[in-house]
Parts: sequence; C-alpha cells; structure tokens
Amino acid sequence: MASAAGASRFSEKQFRSVCSELQQPAVDGADWELLVESMGFSIYRHLQSTGHYEYKVFGVLETCPPDIVKNVYLDLNYRKNWDEFVKELYARDCNGEIVIYWEVQCPSPGFNRDYVFVQQHRELEFKGQKVHVMLADSTSAPQFPEKSSAIRVKKFTQKLAVQSDGGRGSKVFMYYSDNLDCPVPDFIFKWAAQRGFPTYLKNMVNACHNYPRRS
Repeated sequence: MASAAGASRFSEKQFRSVCSELQQPAVDGADWELLVESMGFSIYRHLQSTGHYEYKVFGVLETCPPDIVKNVYLDLNYRKNWDEFVKELYARDCNGEIVIYWEVQCPSPGFNRDYVFVQQHRELEFKGQKVHVMLADSTSAPQFPEKSSAIRVKKFTQKLAVQSDGGRGSKVFMYYSDNLDCPVPDFIFKWAAQRGFPTYLKNMVNACHNYPRRS
C-alpha cells in the first residue's frame, strides 16, 4: 500500500517496537492461540477485552527479497492485479495527507468490508539489519462516505516488518486488528486464517516473482 505524505503520524518508538517483534515474537502465554501454520508461516490470535481478535503472523518468504516484498505491499495499482480479495483500492490527497480507501471482497456468506486509513513506510537500521516497516491506522475523512455495499471498519491497525532472511528471501512479521460494529461468526475468522490467508500468501509470492524491476 502507499506511504502517507507529510508529518509522521507514528512515533520512532512505534516503528522500532515492530522491529523488535520481528526479532523476538511476543506470543507467549495462554492468551495467544496458534490458529494455523501454512507455507512456513504461523498465525496467532488473541481475544481482546473489546470482544474482537488481534492477530500476529510470523514466517519467511524464501524466494522474495525484502525490497520486492516492500514494493509489492506498497504498490496500490499492482495489488489490484494480484490480490483477488480487493474490490476497490486507491489513495487520495485529503488536506495534504494521503488517505487510502480499501474495500475487501469477502466470500459468501460473508460481507464486504471497507477501510479508510493512513499508512507510512520507513527503512530502519536495527541491530545491524536493514528493516522495512509499514504502519497503518484508521482515520476518517468526508471524502470517503460510508456505502451500503460494505461494512465500514472504523478502527483498524496493521503493522508489517520485513528484513532479509540471510539468503534470497525475507523474514516477515505482521500484526493486524480491526473492530467491526457488528458480530462476526467465528467460522469467518477461521476461514480467513485457514483458507483466505494461504490463498493470499500464494498470490503475494507470485506477485513478488512477477514484480517488474524498475530502474
């Protein structure tokens, strides 16, 4: 997805905390449940006091270099070509800040969700490693009114950190949380982790392999 312009919404501490978790996963204790393991990735979830889940994902993309993973993740137009769950995705300048609109197409009997958020990317040096960190957080803007075809996710957080695995691939950590204003059956979450995520991951690997090298 695209980086936001202007002053950072995110602190240095927020960026570096994601780097720390990439090095040392914080999923100890009974509160974090291992939901699924697929294609070298592990997905954990934790039930928050709000009644919504938050997720942590750890793994290695063995054939995808960090710079390519970063580019594929941030390139909105390219993502519309490879991510089958994207119905609508674009960025707009809202009073000097780049805001992203994203509608996710969900399989039946689910319902489409849409997000309005800002996102920023930084490249950091952390413990001798170059790490790409992307942080995203929900926002509101009158340029993106709610519509009847999708449920607006008004509180959304995503964090992604990517660094070299020491070979030709990337070590990856992702955190994800969204709070819907309506109840969601548990089987929808399990479908997303057990079937939706592996499909997304396979598509992303193919997208990395096919990403056009630009001078």
